[in-house]
Amino acid sequence: MSDPKTDAGHCYRHPDRESYILCQRCGRTICPECQTPAPVGFQCPECMREARASAPRTRPAVVTRMRGAARGGGPIVTYSIIAVTAVIWVLQILPVVGNAVTNALAYAPVLTVEQPWRMLTAALVHSDRSVVHLLFNMFTLFIFGRILEPTIGRARFGALYAISALGGSAAVLLLDPLGAVVGASGAVFGLMGATLVIQRGLGGNATGLLILIGLNLVSGFFIPNVSWQGHLGGVIAGALVGLVYIRTRGPRRRTAQVLLTIGVALLIVVATVIGVVAYFG
Repeated sequence: MSDPKTDAGHCYRHPDRESYILCQRCGRTICPECQTPAPVGFQCPECMREARASAPRTRPAVVTRMRGAARGGGPIVTYSIIAVTAVIWVLQILPVVGNAVTNALAYAPVLTVEQPWRMLTAALVHSDRSVVHLLFNMFTLFIFGRILEPTIGRARFGALYAISALGGSAAVLLLDPLGAVVGASGAVFGLMGATLVIQRGLGGNATGLLILIGLNLVSGFFIPNVSWQGHLGGVIAGALVGLVYIRTRGPRRRTAQVLLTIGVALLIVVATVIGVVAYFG
């Protein structure tokens, strides 16, 4: 007669408990208390600890999602622009450096020759008197960025945003040479214009978007301290870039797309030079 403490029909951890379930990894007998469900059968506690120790470390969910977005079609450029713009706005409202930040990045046509980069940096600063200006532009960027960036790609989206901002500043120079502006409205309107053209080019119904753009453009004429010039320039620049993108789809036309996109930017530069010579030359 066999000893129950050494019999294979008893749990190796609890010899007084009879069992006929074997660990799928080591083959030892385990009672219900020592059984851990595995993909096939059950495993004993020691084998489970070894499996967990040898398993690859998992990253936090936030890190995993960010890396997944970077590898896939996530709107990383959109989120980056929003983050940078928000940080700059926080700097703007600080009592010591706020005015200096705003004055260093805002655009005034009279400064175009000496500091032309302001035509782009103006899209990164907003009114420090109210957060509404920032929130409206960033919310619109968030909406259209999530649509456009995964569709056209990060590089094209970044170029579109920059050229639209440049177009908005150029329009301010041509139509309001004595003014000064801050805000991403020109760039955001450029996203709207590009979305309209691309949507129409793909056969979609863009009537609602056309009405939205029209209402926002018209409202700029009646709301004080709103640069309708920047809105108009941004939407025209964005529409031109969107037209280039939709007409040069496909890998075989990539070179033409790059050259035509550069051509749109150069066209804005030429318009800027004309404005500078006409008003300040």
